[in-house]
Amino acid sequence: MMSPVRALWDAPAAIPAPPRRVWRDGVLIAAVALLAPLEAALRPEVPWRWLWAVVLVGLSPTLLWRRARPFTMLAIAFGTGTIVGLLAGGDSQLFTTAYLLILLYALFRWGRGRALIAGGMLVAIGIVVSAFTPPLTPGDTVGGIAVAVATSTLGVAFRWRSRARARELDQVRLIERAQLARDLHDTVAHHVSAIAIQAQAGTAVAATDPAATAGVLRAIEGEATRTLREMRSMVGLLRADAPDLAPTPVLADLLRLREDEPAGPPVSIRLDGNVDSVPPAVAAAVFRLAQEAVTNARRHARNAHRIDVAVQVDGSGVRLAVRDDGEQTGSAPTGYGVRGMKERAALLGGSCESGPIAGGGWLVAASLPRAGWTT
Repeated sequence: MMSPVRALWDAPAAIPAPPRRVWRDGVLIAAVALLAPLEAALRPEVPWRWLWAVVLVGLSPTLLWRRARPFTMLAIAFGTGTIVGLLAGGDSQLFTTAYLLILLYALFRWGRGRALIAGGMLVAIGIVVSAFTPPLTPGDTVGGIAVAVATSTLGVAFRWRSRARARELDQVRLIERAQLARDLHDTVAHHVSAIAIQAQAGTAVAATDPAATAGVLRAIEGEATRTLREMRSMVGLLRADAPDLAPTPVLADLLRLREDEPAGPPVSIRLDGNVDSVPPAVAAAVFRLAQEAVTNARRHARNAHRIDVAVQVDGSGVRLAVRDDGEQTGSAPTGYGVRGMKERAALLGGSCESGPIAGGGWLVAASLPRAGWTT
């Protein structure tokens, strides 16, 4: 098992990556260049005040690269400050020196793991050297340690907060991609399947019944038009500047399933209960589940003569049942559609199952409890 020190040493830089330069960097440098000489002029009791003012102004450009090279900038600033302090016989007493803590914060906010370890050791060495340099007292040393630890902790806290937010955004993107995949399959794939079935029927009757072929072509045209409408609706949902969006399907839209494929087995729709009380999100989910189940029945049920769609709304929630009387195949139809139906039901706290039924045929049953409607 990897040791904590080794794990910290191999830790990557902060995620997401920091910006290279922002307007605040120039403001900070200008503030240091103004405040350091001003403080030196107003505090004549500070030893070597003009030397420290020059040093602080000279070190201020390190703020420009504190995100891209946090350890290098910290090493330059603290190394220079330690050397000047040894030569001058004491650390800087100017309040402007506090801006160097920004470099320490940047190290723990943006640096790699090995930079954190090396930077922490560098700061510790500087504190130890300062502890033996007059006129600092033990209280000053303890205060310096507390400020350094607080600054480092703040940088680590913001670092992990930003990383957690980035992970959360990645998770949201994955959920949105899965939802988009389900919508594509449940809408566009449904109409494309109908077009394929119509084309097969048209090929079969083209040589013997030209009038039927013309009817098939009109049906294909209608399906293609609906497919384009569905695609434009989905694109509109993804575009922030879309002028208008298609309405969310409701339970009454299930009646459209009877007209989607005139050449296939007839579809019977039965709606029981107060369908208007179902929230839009639940109604849209029920519509997509029924649409996918009907498409699967038309595609996979051999010699089917009827497809029954029943929706029951009561105090416990919504129950959907889609049955066909086709011949049972050797295995259940699998693919993205079945998985998408189960995922869609699970998002609302429900369930969706499918399988053969006694006497022949296939059943898709979904249950969306009322407790999940608040989601």
